[in-house]
Amino acid sequence: MPLRIIEEKCTACGLCVRACPYDGIAVVDKLARFTEQCNVCGACVAACEFEAIAVEVTHTADVDPTAYSGVWALAEHADGALRKSTLELLGEGRRLADALGVPLSGALVGSGVEPLAQAMIAHGADTVYLVDDPLLASYRTGPYTDVLCGLINTHKPEIVLVSATPQGRDLAPRVAARLGAGLTADCTGLHINDDRLLVQTRPAFGGNLMAQIVCRTARPQIATVRPNVMKPAPRHDARTGQVHRTPVHLDERTVATKIIEVIREQGDGGANLADAQIVVSGGRGLGVPENFALIRELAHVLGGAVGASRATVDAGWIPAYHQVGQTGRTVQPKLYIAVGISGAVQHLVGMQSSETIIAINKDPHAPIFDVATYGVVGDLFEIVPKLIEHLKNRG
Repeated sequence: MPLRIIEEKCTACGLCVRACPYDGIAVVDKLARFTEQCNVCGACVAACEFEAIAVEVTHTADVDPTAYSGVWALAEHADGALRKSTLELLGEGRRLADALGVPLSGALVGSGVEPLAQAMIAHGADTVYLVDDPLLASYRTGPYTDVLCGLINTHKPEIVLVSATPQGRDLAPRVAARLGAGLTADCTGLHINDDRLLVQTRPAFGGNLMAQIVCRTARPQIATVRPNVMKPAPRHDARTGQVHRTPVHLDERTVATKIIEVIREQGDGGANLADAQIVVSGGRGLGVPENFALIRELAHVLGGAVGASRATVDAGWIPAYHQVGQTGRTVQPKLYIAVGISGAVQHLVGMQSSETIIAINKDPHAPIFDVATYGVVGDLFEIVPKLIEHLKNRG
């Protein structure tokens, strides 16, 4: 993505200088000029109000794939700790890097996050590229895109893994578009083929088939990975690695958004669905929304979270943040109990990696039994109350 100054349009206003996080542009003799520090992050293009900076599109056929090497995992963090989805990326990234015989690196962007660099190394990273700046304390699309594009252009990884969280789904396509990179979203499987290309598996056509996608020319190959699908990387505190600190200069005046307040979503009690080790989900077999009380009670007794099928969410029986499936949450608990759920492919995509699956359904031919560890055929209104009573009596 080469950049070019259109001199007749440049007014030397300096907006591009403010916007560049890497001191890659300066005003010299009343004209903007790129400096040796320019890593083509693209921040100046969006900042210029006079369209005086042109992007010369690089065709994928002109990209040299041999100039790119290494696997990257982009970290997400909250409350001073790496998110579980990041540990999953590190685990999968380690496997891919070993298959290619290349290093695994982590990209860590935020404020006051330097201690997390050692955590990434302990979980499998060989190198961590750290960008720490107060303006990056909370995720905002603009500065995170600018910083990450600069890092990728400088170090040229061949594969970049991003969690398919709300943050990752916002950031990855913007980075890919700016870099002209290949992107496959919402992957549930990754492996390296005989041509050393990343094969990215994801649901397609409403989950009715699994597509395998390769990016033969554009680089890097970027994949967003569904949380709770891959196994988290184990921690080994004896591991050693390198931390590369990259200084940036960010100006609040160039950021289009400002975070006023963070309001955390509150459910209707119980454990958080994404992190729960036990999930009890209800489907249309419950008959009416009031019968979700059975699901909530069973989840409460087990200390688990409440899940739901898409059909019940679409019917307005329960809020959307309880939905498990392709268009909802992907969960991977130790125990998943499906009550009155037939088991459409879209739902199975979101829970079939659970360690133990118990299905309760009156239809012995329901697809849910194909993935269940244990199946109970019968009337849920007889089975679930007895199960709750038994669990309560156990104390």
